[in-house]
Amino acid sequence: MTADALLTVSDFSVMYDVDPPVEAVRHVSLTLRRGEILGLAGESGCGKTTLAYGVQRLLKAPAVITSGSATFHDAAGGDIDLHSLSESEMRAFRWDKASMVFQGAMNALNPVATVGAQLGDVFLTHRPKMSRAERKEECARLLDIVGVGRDRLRSYPHELSGGMRQRVMIAMALALKPQLMIMDEPTTALDVLVQREILQQISDLRHEFGFSVIFITHDLPLLLEISDRIAVMKDGVVVEVGDAEDIYRHAQHEYTRRLLSSFPSLTGERGDFVRGRSSVGEEAR
Repeated sequence: MTADALLTVSDFSVMYDVDPPVEAVRHVSLTLRRGEILGLAGESGCGKTTLAYGVQRLLKAPAVITSGSATFHDAAGGDIDLHSLSESEMRAFRWDKASMVFQGAMNALNPVATVGAQLGDVFLTHRPKMSRAERKEECARLLDIVGVGRDRLRSYPHELSGGMRQRVMIAMALALKPQLMIMDEPTTALDVLVQREILQQISDLRHEFGFSVIFITHDLPLLLEISDRIAVMKDGVVVEVGDAEDIYRHAQHEYTRRLLSSFPSLTGERGDFVRGRSSVGEEAR
């Protein structure tokens, strides 16, 4: 464990108890440092989300944690073994110490409750001593922080764009000032301009508030841009971990190199396309 570690995952394994059994995560060990963005990359089905859910104890049957541990090194002092906490202690831990923006989160808002009511529920549950006026002001402040605007407190989710709904979910995750935010494909289904704005906002908020991020996506070029370090997963195993710059320039594992080469370059020779064929491709024949 490094001195600046926030979360240490050791020898972590998850199996889906079906016939035949599926080893979704196999002996994963990772360390998340304070204030960093750790990208978790890999193709769909490689175990990224299962790992994140397992650490937060959000997995449902038939998923079973078969080995390992997850330890949270609280800034307030003391280590917390997440898998030794009771259910009530774990519920108190979530959102307070570590929050999560779920995959498809922008569609996860309750369609019949206002944005203000849904943000307020976080404080009502975890900060019951707050007055109604204090909750309302804090919800308004959160919307200001994520660039939605406090005038949207009384709006319903269908009155917001996809990007705005995603920002509301980020505001909800920030509400209790957690030390860790886990983001599972937070920009999926957003157009590239909105995606860019949200990525920049995540980076800015991280610098402003000092929390750490585990950013999960299959989009390795995106992680190269936003992450401090990257862990690459394949078939439930972390095959490579390194600084983003090192991963980009000196990838060690063949799978990582294949991921990098699977995305088209924005530079290089331009080909003329005629009837669906490239002149570059024709010359190569």
